[in-house]
Amino acid sequence: MELQFLGTGAGVPARHRNVSSVALKMLDEINAVWLFDCGEGTQMQILKSSIRPRKIEKIFITHLHGDHIFGLPGLLSSRSFQGGDEQLDLYGPLGIKEFVETSLTVSKTRLSYPIVYHELTEGGKVFEDAQFSVECLPLEHGILSFGYRIVEADHEGELQVEKLKELGIPSGPIYGKIKRGETVTLPDGQVVNGKDFVGQKKKGRIVTILGDTRKTANSVLLAKGADVLVHESTYNKEEGQMARAHFHSTSHHAAEVASAAKVNMLLLTHISARYLTKDIINLENEAKELFPFVKAVKDMDIVDIPFNESEK
Repeated sequence: MELQFLGTGAGVPARHRNVSSVALKMLDEINAVWLFDCGEGTQMQILKSSIRPRKIEKIFITHLHGDHIFGLPGLLSSRSFQGGDEQLDLYGPLGIKEFVETSLTVSKTRLSYPIVYHELTEGGKVFEDAQFSVECLPLEHGILSFGYRIVEADHEGELQVEKLKELGIPSGPIYGKIKRGETVTLPDGQVVNGKDFVGQKKKGRIVTILGDTRKTANSVLLAKGADVLVHESTYNKEEGQMARAHFHSTSHHAAEVASAAKVNMLLLTHISARYLTKDIINLENEAKELFPFVKAVKDMDIVDIPFNESEK
């Protein structure tokens, strides 16, 4: 599982930063990609990556400002042209269906696949299957803006095959019983407790991706114990008054949320076009004054999300 940042800018595209979009790539887990926001030019950024539009099975929109949705009509069309025929689930605030369907109708675009719309008006669990669940909560941005918390189910321990082979236990259906933790009697009378040959469970990973927001209690709730928190950092720590006036966050606000939620890693995005390289380094360093594990991401960055081996 990894995150790839397709756009990390705020408001308008800049020379080195496109507007908001981040892909959660779960090719090893479910052979799919989930997209969070789709600002103008997202499909051009995808062309620079290894992502295939037909692999995008879900799109989650945080809010309906243009820098987070203007890339949707083009991407949805390209997904159709490039062989995507599987259903796509689109989650977002009330109004996202009208925006997409108006765009497609006016441009006389026909898709080769169905879109299932999940329009959100309040927080709650929006998706759950055996492997993943997604919860959202409203943030504070002047218009309805959501943050999303993606939780992976715990992984069962791996079968310790080498240990079984050392005991002369051949592979076959018996391995399945042992993997399930059953007690098995072998043909020679030896009794094997499956629990002795299965490694410890791995705690499922948690990824929190927030929309544009002031610092708010719901951000901490969504990020609690997350392996990765993606948080906007539109302003530096000296611009708190401006951040509040425009319903955004500073580097310190993001770090305060990360610290309160006890996350493992904070990724700063939604960087103002006003900031050049030195300014961005300063943003990262400001956040590190309050929280040590911080990275200010740039377009096309890929961040691996490892299992937390310290958790049992």
